[in-house]
Amino acid sequence: MTKKPLIFLLLFNSMAFAQQKPPQADYTSIHESSLGNKQSDVSGKQMTLQECEEAFVSKNLSLLAQQYDISQAEADVIQAKIWDLPQLQLSANAYDPQNKKAFHIGQSKEASVSQLIYLGGKKKNEVEFAKSNVELAKLQFSQLLASLRAQLRTTFYSLYFEQHKLADIKIQLDYLNNLLAAYKEQGKKGNVSLKDQVRLQTMAIDLNNEKTTAINNSINLQQQLRVLISSQEDVLPKLTDQEADQELAVKPTMALDKIYQLALENNADYQFALKTSESSQLFTKWQQSLNTPDINLGLSYSQNGGVFRNELNVTAAIPIPLWKQNKGNVIKAKYAEEEAKKNIEVQRQLLESQIRSNYQSWENQYNQYFTITPDDLHNIAVVYDGIFNNFKKGNISLVEFTDFMDSYRISILKLYDMKKEIILNAEQLNYLAQTSIFNSTHVN
Repeated sequence: MTKKPLIFLLLFNSMAFAQQKPPQADYTSIHESSLGNKQSDVSGKQMTLQECEEAFVSKNLSLLAQQYDISQAEADVIQAKIWDLPQLQLSANAYDPQNKKAFHIGQSKEASVSQLIYLGGKKKNEVEFAKSNVELAKLQFSQLLASLRAQLRTTFYSLYFEQHKLADIKIQLDYLNNLLAAYKEQGKKGNVSLKDQVRLQTMAIDLNNEKTTAINNSINLQQQLRVLISSQEDVLPKLTDQEADQELAVKPTMALDKIYQLALENNADYQFALKTSESSQLFTKWQQSLNTPDINLGLSYSQNGGVFRNELNVTAAIPIPLWKQNKGNVIKAKYAEEEAKKNIEVQRQLLESQIRSNYQSWENQYNQYFTITPDDLHNIAVVYDGIFNNFKKGNISLVEFTDFMDSYRISILKLYDMKKEIILNAEQLNYLAQTSIFNSTHVN
């Protein structure tokens, strides 16, 4: 029973950390967090969210690889500007049947040079289409950057809360194991029933399952975080309880309609849909211009092969436009253009739906969370103290004690989940709007 003050302090502190008044209130912790001590047996490098983001931008391999797509698209623009090379043709006698001589060049030399001239704005349209692909490559990079950064932030906060849950579970489990050991010892002497031992053993099994789940969740989150910042070492979120409280309490600085408008202006997925539509229109225009025949202009010289000696002629050749040689590709391009226009509306509706649902989820969790007052926490702590003391004195049964401890433990873990969901929904809203819509006092 000697661990009672420790478990009480931890559980009360967990509830205190869970509760801070909304932004207008002064932030003061009821108890100082003991997470630093609880993490003493956890190996890894402590990093703030800002440090993780800096490492992510400079080291993430997916981002570094995606940048090459932009360079490739820019190279396509250079290639699109290049014209076909001029063609030089030389001819000379290979065999003179009259004089029966091979390579009797003599007076039979001829030469010509020609250049293909693009008509109908083909090259211009091809270059414009290639330039639009550069913009698409940049937007794809922005998409990846925003998505991975949001994943980094949500992983950071999720790991932070998972470690808090794990630390609390471990201390509760240590206390319960000591209590179970004492009951087993008394059971050997016939002082307690086997049923009571089994009840405590059942609680221990439940806690061990929750501990295993929390450990597995932490392992998965650590793996995600290592990949995101390209680190071989585990990362421990360096975030104080006060900073976490501040993140929990902030509200959006604008109305829902304004958030939606910002998302339309900044969201990389939506902007990509708009740019894809523009690019498809340029592609259609390019394909249409390919139906215009090109002309091949040239200059030829003949020493004796023409009407005159040393004859110099101008040549021109153009295909006869009896039909549209690129008709099928034009039809295909127009269908792609219509598809891109529909995708804009699809992306707009999806974005609006995601923003509204995330905002409603955040608002619901936020309002539910802050309905619990410090007085409520105090009353819970008083009841816990009374239950514990009465159990110690034998005034209440083990059944009553374990039932209360079960509900108390579940409440603590649910509060952690509630806090996590508030922050993750806020991060998702920031991601969808591609801008900070929460006036956070914590420097990220």
